[in-house]
Amino acid sequence: MAQKNLTFLIIPECTSRVKQFKLSRLWFRFTVWFFAITLIGTCYIFCDYYRMKISMPGTNLLQNEIEDQRSQIQAFSEEINTLKQDMLKLKRLDEKIRIIANMKPRDKQAIFGIGGPLPEDLDANLPLTKKHNALVRDMHEQLEHLTMASDLQMKSFQDLVVSLEDQKSFLAATPSIRPTVGGWLSSRFGYRTSPFTGRREFHKGLDIAARVGTSIIAPASGVVTFTGKKGSYGLVLIINHGHGVVTRYGHLKKSMIKVGDRVKRGEKVALVGSSGRSTGPHVHYEVNVNGIPVNPEKYILD
Repeated sequence: MAQKNLTFLIIPECTSRVKQFKLSRLWFRFTVWFFAITLIGTCYIFCDYYRMKISMPGTNLLQNEIEDQRSQIQAFSEEINTLKQDMLKLKRLDEKIRIIANMKPRDKQAIFGIGGPLPEDLDANLPLTKKHNALVRDMHEQLEHLTMASDLQMKSFQDLVVSLEDQKSFLAATPSIRPTVGGWLSSRFGYRTSPFTGRREFHKGLDIAARVGTSIIAPASGVVTFTGKKGSYGLVLIINHGHGVVTRYGHLKKSMIKVGDRVKRGEKVALVGSSGRSTGPHVHYEVNVNGIPVNPEKYILD
């Protein structure tokens, strides 16, 4: 069966001849489909472009979020710079406390790492449009330095606390007041002539004369290690104040405390008597440091 053709006439407005051309049905269909597909493709491209235009605010939002994150990074870098300055202030405070407390200085080492120099301040003024990768790397590095520095400073402060506690304990253990309420000094520390033999002898403490029953008080805090009779010293009381400091009290009438009791400076511990070998009521008062008798008068501040 012969394929039918379609004839198209082109009639111009002027008096020119009429033009005609024939097109087979197959080519006509192909042309129609071609234009239809082209139109559909054009519409798709236009719609996709339109959707992309609509989504542009989301892109701007993402850009704003990036700039906001970079701004936060810059703020953190400024805080790191401030923390470094605060660490330096703490180090100076540490040094001042050691000087005031007459303590040895810290080992010579840099605050940021052992032997390392102080890192330069971070550049927190980068434009928000630039990448902050290098700044972030520097921040991580300096945070590691700060962590190390804070650990060193914490250990130093802990050493300070221990040392100051030791000093506080030492001061509390140092006899610093008269052991009697009233009375007068009848014999000093050092060589003297014995009132019993008339010979020269070394007197290991102070003799403080007072009425029988006069209160004897602890010149420093400590623990009672002995109470009882000891030869010519009669009734004796011994208090260990720690740090190698021990005080002894002889010729007592009565001990007001027992072994193991803890006493505080100024607490009443005994009564003046004349027990043992004695020429009259008094207390024989000794101060021993690491087992060696020392002059008690050097420890009496009142």
